[in-house]
Amino acid sequence: MPTISVIYPVMPTDIGTVAPFARLAETTSSRRLWLGQSLMIETHHVFAALTGMGFDLGYGTAVAIMPLRHPLTAAINARSVAALSGQPFIAGIGPGAAALQTRMFGAPYQAPVTQTRRYVTMLRTLAEGKTATEPEGPWASDGLELPDLEAPPVEIGLGVLREPMARLAGRIADWAITWLTPADYIRERLVPAMQKAARQEGRAAPRIASVVHCAVTRPGRDLGRTAFHAARNHLAAPHYTDMLNQAGVPVDPDQPRAGADLLVEHGVVATGTPDEIAARLAAYHAAGVDEIIVSTGGVHIGEGPGAALRDLSAILTALAERGIR
Repeated sequence: MPTISVIYPVMPTDIGTVAPFARLAETTSSRRLWLGQSLMIETHHVFAALTGMGFDLGYGTAVAIMPLRHPLTAAINARSVAALSGQPFIAGIGPGAAALQTRMFGAPYQAPVTQTRRYVTMLRTLAEGKTATEPEGPWASDGLELPDLEAPPVEIGLGVLREPMARLAGRIADWAITWLTPADYIRERLVPAMQKAARQEGRAAPRIASVVHCAVTRPGRDLGRTAFHAARNHLAAPHYTDMLNQAGVPVDPDQPRAGADLLVEHGVVATGTPDEIAARLAAYHAAGVDEIIVSTGGVHIGEGPGAALRDLSAILTALAERGIR
């Protein structure tokens, strides 16, 4: 059954601003809170703190960036959150932008999909308590392992924008996690690629979780500017703009502000009344998405957490009225 979940949409600077989003997440059917990569308070530390505060939630990363963590560290982080929360943890990972890879390593990954496969294989092996051996690449090892720890499972998610990573997700992942991806593009391009790859491997296709940016139409609110707050970095990133152009949204990485208006025009950022947004989100379920992750990040950045929570609550209520929880 399709579900709804919540993402805390900015890098956290204190746990008090995250807690109201966690409370809303407890009322959604998946009872899951997602965070992206944080360079402020570390993402997995936030999950641990929320668990200590008594929240009964599952957690997921959408997504943690591979260059910042060795697979051993990623496995320890993921397994720790699962053990503390008592819930399966979705370790969503992605290779990050080529510019970040270059700043970290002096050059971008030569084969991002291959590097991701190696990373995920090692992460999963370690999280399952097995010995990981990688003969080559930046994580080469003769054999790494973690001590036994009783914990719910770590489920692996891949950040998926285009078909090569969709095929990899079909082969090795439990989840495919999308961001700024139109529903039609998911249905027509990503789902078939994942399903075909999964069939070739003799396994079930991964579930899909899609982060969808949303903003309620309100007096005085510039929706294009709100979309720009939500996606300004992505609209200047070649891998995102290439995906959007393939999906029929003609954004230009040199004109991110104009690209934000196109995101609104093409419905990639869901806007309108709460009920109109709920209808657009329902289209993601129809496209094959298992879990819609509602983000009010543009509102949060432009108007503050109170306004973001007001929109989020209204959208979740409209979804519940449609029987989507």
